[in-house]
Amino acid sequence: MTTSGLNVLGISAFFHDSACCLLRDGEVVAAAEEERFSRRKHDPGLPWRAFRFCLESAGMALSDLDAVAYYEDPVKKLGRQLWMALHPSLPETRRRSLLGRLEVGDVERQLRSDLGWEGPIDRFDHHQSHAASAYYFSGFDDAAILTVDGVGEWATTTFGRGAGADLELLEEVHFPDSVGMLYSTITAYLGFKVNSGEFKVMGLAPYGRPRYVRQMQRLIDPGSRGQFRLALEYFDFIGAERMYSDRLVELFGQPPLRPESEMDQFHKDVARSLQVLLEELLLRKVRYLHERVPSANLCMAGGVALNCVANGRLLREGPFDRLFVQPAASDSGGSLGAAMLSHVQRSGQLPRRRERMAHVYLGPRYGPSEVSELLAASDVEALDFRGDEDALLEAVAERLAAGKVIGWFHGRMEFGPRALGSRSILADPRGPEMRDRINALVKKREAFRPFAPAVLLDRMGEHFELDHPSPFMLETCQVRSPLHLPAITHVDGSARVQTVEARHSPRFAALIERFAQRTGCPILLNTSFNLRGEPIVCTPVDALKTFIRSRIDTLVLEDFVLDRETMPPLWEPFLELEDAPTESAITHEVYTLF
Repeated sequence: MTTSGLNVLGISAFFHDSACCLLRDGEVVAAAEEERFSRRKHDPGLPWRAFRFCLESAGMALSDLDAVAYYEDPVKKLGRQLWMALHPSLPETRRRSLLGRLEVGDVERQLRSDLGWEGPIDRFDHHQSHAASAYYFSGFDDAAILTVDGVGEWATTTFGRGAGADLELLEEVHFPDSVGMLYSTITAYLGFKVNSGEFKVMGLAPYGRPRYVRQMQRLIDPGSRGQFRLALEYFDFIGAERMYSDRLVELFGQPPLRPESEMDQFHKDVARSLQVLLEELLLRKVRYLHERVPSANLCMAGGVALNCVANGRLLREGPFDRLFVQPAASDSGGSLGAAMLSHVQRSGQLPRRRERMAHVYLGPRYGPSEVSELLAASDVEALDFRGDEDALLEAVAERLAAGKVIGWFHGRMEFGPRALGSRSILADPRGPEMRDRINALVKKREAFRPFAPAVLLDRMGEHFELDHPSPFMLETCQVRSPLHLPAITHVDGSARVQTVEARHSPRFAALIERFAQRTGCPILLNTSFNLRGEPIVCTPVDALKTFIRSRIDTLVLEDFVLDRETMPPLWEPFLELEDAPTESAITHEVYTLF
């Protein structure tokens, strides 16, 4: 099939959260993370499965592409990696190990040989791709831009501006001075996996007191303007075993927590102190950015931009009136930014339709016929609601109101780290035991982890201190509902809200409306459809496997409803696999820098 217009495919790969996206005339046609297909969480490999999906979903051949856009500069990154490998503090065995992993030109070789691409490859700096992923999808005509993560090539934080089609980075902070690395270091000290456990630290923080802020402040000199510096004697970013030095352990006066060990108040207080430090530093930096770029609008991307608690505070207390955070703010979203940079560079203009990114339902979809064939092959008894969506919604709402936990699989999979009503686990937010039940028996994760509310947009003001849409769960606010909502209200009275509109997610919105008609509650508990340590489900097979291994009561697969009590007896032994280890690209204590 031949397609007209400018077709650009964006790729992020070889670090973590590899992803691929396809733009046609600047419009996103498809986007997905490789982990959803490979089932390897944070998969850093070449996203060939996502690449194939993007082309197939658009009905395109490789020859229909005008360019492939890559999200960082391999040569600049190699320079930083060589600096690390040749650092005089490294033992010789470690140096040889790192040098042996470096291959000049390896990125282009893989893009060409493994994907079969012979056309032009456009390369952009890592943080330039982050900045573009936020600004070009914000809908703003002008904006200040802040990107913050662990590290790209050399940059860890950038300050920029966008005006029309122009995007400019004004200032950079360079490795090893990194807010993201600081947060990951304390994440490792608290016994969580780096590059995935940061969300847990954020969730743990409200249980603590800021008793260690003074110690945290010794880790970083915040500077008076854009720059800041880490006190490097407390860190070990180049070593192979951990990110912190003995000096950091001495500073806090307790040994690091071993993974899966029981936490006490000290660890909660450290998490709270870290979160306070992060928020204060980001507030300082956005005020500086506003001095340089006095726009009313702020765009953010990079892994640190997924800290929804900090985002809420920046919007409430910072100098900007409006905030847009790229919903796929981590490296996966770099594929979007690189693709849009390529589009602007090649076309000389922005897309004809320039609107704020309204949804991220950009992944694969599976029709009722595919689900029907799977269920028939699995000898599964299921209720068939094809052609009667009203009856389907009524059946699911009835189960939710009865306290059932629902696995909800419908439409195109979400792009980014959040499940937003396509690959979700849903429940009644009013049940006092619901959060503990889902954490312990369904998600199999830590008891302190909060869940998000999904609320109809036109009802949000009745229940949350929120006056604008929040479709991507990227900021927190206080709960002020007349209803008792213990399952989605965190210990500090906050919630990470998702607002839902029928125009973007019609069936999910209709389900919440039907639940509201039954219960008077226009809110559902919404969390990602996966078990602990696994990627969000992608296919009906993934959903069925997760349903079998979890304690989810009911599975909704498109137009079919499966109740656990009708589960075939042959499935019962699979429940014993609930604690089986899963493969991840992330080690426990070391941020991947190579």
